[in-house]
Order: sequence, then C-alpha cells, then structure tokens
Amino acid sequence: MGNKSIGLSIPNIEVEPILNNLKECLESGWISTGGRFIPEFEGKVAKYVGVKEAVGVQSGTAGLHVALRVLGVKKDEEVLVPTLTFIAAVNPVTYLGAEPVFIDCDKSFCIDPIKLEEFCAKECEIREDYLYNKKTNRIIRAVVVVHVFGNMADMERIIEIARKYKLKVLEDATEGLGTKYTEGKYVGKYAGTMGDMGVFSFNANKIITTGGGGMIVSSNDELLQKARFLSVQAKTDPLYFIHDEIGYNYRMLNLQAALGTDQIDRLESFIETKIKNFNRYKEAIDNIEGLTLVPFNDGIRANHWFYSVLVEKEKYGLNKDELLRKLVDCNIQTRPIWGLIHEQKPFVNNEAYKMETSIYYHERILNIPCSSNLSEEDVDMVIEKLKEFKQNV
Repeated sequence: MGNKSIGLSIPNIEVEPILNNLKECLESGWISTGGRFIPEFEGKVAKYVGVKEAVGVQSGTAGLHVALRVLGVKKDEEVLVPTLTFIAAVNPVTYLGAEPVFIDCDKSFCIDPIKLEEFCAKECEIREDYLYNKKTNRIIRAVVVVHVFGNMADMERIIEIARKYKLKVLEDATEGLGTKYTEGKYVGKYAGTMGDMGVFSFNANKIITTGGGGMIVSSNDELLQKARFLSVQAKTDPLYFIHDEIGYNYRMLNLQAALGTDQIDRLESFIETKIKNFNRYKEAIDNIEGLTLVPFNDGIRANHWFYSVLVEKEKYGLNKDELLRKLVDCNIQTRPIWGLIHEQKPFVNNEAYKMETSIYYHERILNIPCSSNLSEEDVDMVIEKLKEFKQNV
C-alpha cells in the first residue's frame, strides 16, 4: 500500500469507445485538421456551456493567442493579466508585440477586482474612447481573467469594470470547464461564456482531455468566425489558396476531437467525483492544525479541478516545500503553485501592481492529488500522510 503511486491529476479515459473513434479516423484517413469528430466535439462543448458555436484549436495557448488578436490587441499596447496563473495565460500577449501589466489576486486565487479597478482609476485615464496607462502612455486594450484551479473569478465586478474603462474581456477558462454560477446576475452561466471571448483547454491534466487541444467560445458570432478563419491559415478562398491576412496552423486535429467527443459526455460524472473527494479531504483536513483545504467561492458550482492546501508552518511544523518533498518521497505527487509570472525572467521589467496576496499564497499553497478517477482509498492514503507528517510545535 505504501509503495502505490498516486498521481496529481491524471487522465480518466474509457478506452473502448475512444479506440473505436480512433479506428474510424485511421481507416477513413481523416487524422489531421478535417473529419467528422471536430464539428461533433465543437457542437457538444458549445451545447454544454450554452453557446451557439465553438471553435476547436490545437491548444489552450493557441486559443488565447487567436482570441487576443481578434479582440484587437496590437503591438505596443498593454493587457492587464494576473500574476498568479500558468505562464500560458500571459505569453500570448507578447506574441502580438503587446506588454502585460500584472495585477494581484484575491482570496479566490483569481485576479483581484478591487485592485483591477484601483489600477484603472488611479494609474490610467480615458482618452479618445481608449484607456491609457499614464506611466507608459500606452493603450490598455484588454484584461485576461483566469478562472484559477476551476474557481470562478468575480465576473460581475470584472465585466462592470471592463465596460467602464473600455476594456475587452478574455476569459481564460482553460481550468474552468464546467464551473458555473448558481446565483447572481450570471446565474446558470458557465466560466468562459461571460466575457467577449473565452478559451478552454483539454491538456492531459485538465478535467477532460484530448491529449492536447483547446476551444474558443464567444456570444459574438463575428469574433468567433474571425477566430475560426485565423486558425486555418486565414484562407479567404480555400479552393485557390488565397490568403489576405496572416493566419495560423491552429486547427484542432480530428484525432484529438475523437477523444473529446467521449470525454465531454463524461464531464458531469467527473465533477461529481471531484466534489465527493474534495469533501472527503475537507472533513479530515479541517482537523489537522496548520492545514486548510482552500474552499471554492460561494454562489457557484465549481468543477473542483485542483485542490489547494494552505500550509502554515507556525502551526503545522513544516512549510509547503518540506511537506511537498515528504509526500513525493511517498510516491504522492504534489506540486507548488506556479512561480509568479511578474517574477519570471522575461517579465521582471513589466509593471506589477500592488503584489501582496499572490506572494502570500505562493509561499504556502500546495496542490494535492485530485484526479477524477481518484479512489477513496487514495484520498485516505494522502490524508494519512498529511496527519503523519504534522510536527509538534
């Protein structure tokens, strides 16, 4: 039992139906950027999140890149981004020659609407219908909102702020597929569907996977069709290969979609298991002094993609890095939160506004196993070790 390896977030794949789909791809010759599974998967995702249409792409990063371009981000402009996120939420800003400006997080790990509004009000001004950064004299075109670990950012506040300050809203819902509001202005709305555009990811560690792959959604059909056009090399005339713009080879593969059509059908059962396991962890961790299983926001049904434990050394006796090493030595895969993006080498000279909460969490948060096929025995094994490693302080 002690030698069993428990992964952090591993794919939950039912082999038989996927093998049948892949066999069809191989036998028909449709293995690349054409074939029936792509529109089928796009249609299923669109229906699930309640939008008319979705555009499949090769990764969440590709989706973010295309979406930022469609939203009008240009060279020498700025985009407001969180620092507590995976770097893929920020890198695409630079692909377009724009500069990220980093905003702190709140207790949800998501971008802090209070600091977002404060930055816009105090550090910027509206001129000629655009928001300008007074320090750099650059136009700030958009804000990227990441639904971190499947929690929901405060979209009511953020969209209000964005409209007031002339900002486009791109929702990075790469971790948030299935998270939705259960109350408030956006009741019933899913993460990714409230901003101007939203992007999902189907990377191997996400709640559903296609190996790689991503999806762009928008309620604005014009923006969505522009994204589709750019993702297939911007072919104005596909028969005669006429290209009036620079496009990208970002189309989702039929092989990826062949996995996705089955995975999306199982999403609700995955979320159900994740919630059950989260609650099992919580009941036990509530009784371990110095550890807190960080809750998801009220007013939402979160997908519970990742579970975050706050480690307080003063009470637990170990810091998060010491606990991480002990768990890894027991073949229990855990990971720290990402390195804060404003501290990464490519971005150290970019503006970072009032960093406090993100630094606090970076020093104390550990992600523990959360796969949708995690057994109760696995959860109990992790809990047992968390209890065992507590020091007398």
